[in-house]
Amino acid sequence: MKIGMVGLGKMGANMSARLVEKGHDVVAFDLSAEARAEVASHGARSAESLEDLVAGLDPPRAVWVMVPAGAPTDSTIEALKALLSAGDVVVDGGNSNYKEAAPIAGSLAEKGIGFVDAGTSGGIWGLTEGYCLMVGGTAESVAVVTPALEALAPEGGYAHVGPVGAGHFVKMVHNGIEYGLMQAYAEGFEIMSKADEFSLDLHQIASIWRYGSVVRSWLLELTERALAPGSGFDRVEGYVVDSGEGRWTAMEAIDRAVPAPVIATSLFARFASREPDSFSNKLLAALRNQFGGHAVRTEGAPGAAS
Repeated sequence: MKIGMVGLGKMGANMSARLVEKGHDVVAFDLSAEARAEVASHGARSAESLEDLVAGLDPPRAVWVMVPAGAPTDSTIEALKALLSAGDVVVDGGNSNYKEAAPIAGSLAEKGIGFVDAGTSGGIWGLTEGYCLMVGGTAESVAVVTPALEALAPEGGYAHVGPVGAGHFVKMVHNGIEYGLMQAYAEGFEIMSKADEFSLDLHQIASIWRYGSVVRSWLLELTERALAPGSGFDRVEGYVVDSGEGRWTAMEAIDRAVPAPVIATSLFARFASREPDSFSNKLLAALRNQFGGHAVRTEGAPGAAS
């Protein structure tokens, strides 16, 4: 099929290349001329503007939007609404909040344009391994883009999970689970790193756990890569950002009265990573001193953190 791709960052560029590799025609646009040139080198046709992109597609047109969630996605879809016609379909493959899907779909429906929310997982490895796609929308809209979905996903890695919003909802929970899995690996390996009496080779352990272990997973394979000699792990700063989905998952758990302590705690651990001089920890130390006379470390004192 012929499909437009808007947004040629790491995900959008690799997805464009995979679609071309699978025999599809891709018309690609990004504000960056360098990004456009890069995807063109992989066989996509570079569009100079959204107008150019839409003009290069055949009805029913399909345009996949792969730009940052929020205002960039909203403005892009609004611009496409003015350019597309009844029967065309817009796909939002970014990490948008699922609650925004229904209003967007309603707006596009005013012109008879379909909307598909495609939760997309695979990261930078998706080009070679394929992308897991969790898709929401009407059967009619999804059918228009099914050839592209099947090309992007590995075998068994794509499903139409429900109506508009369902795709992003499932992807949100997926990322919340991801937070918990990553935190468990991080905590376990930290415990082993403190067992000085055994001089454990953490890279070796991560490597053998990939085979036959009940905790084997793709994240464990990435752990093995991260801990490999020469990987630069020792230079990594322990500052962990969150891109929103973990927060949304935790809030959904609260709103639906679902206990989700692992996801919530892993989210809070990311917050804690950004506090090198935590007020709460300073207060805890001061309180121990107040009620028990326990010693506190002060700045500049021997043994104090610099």
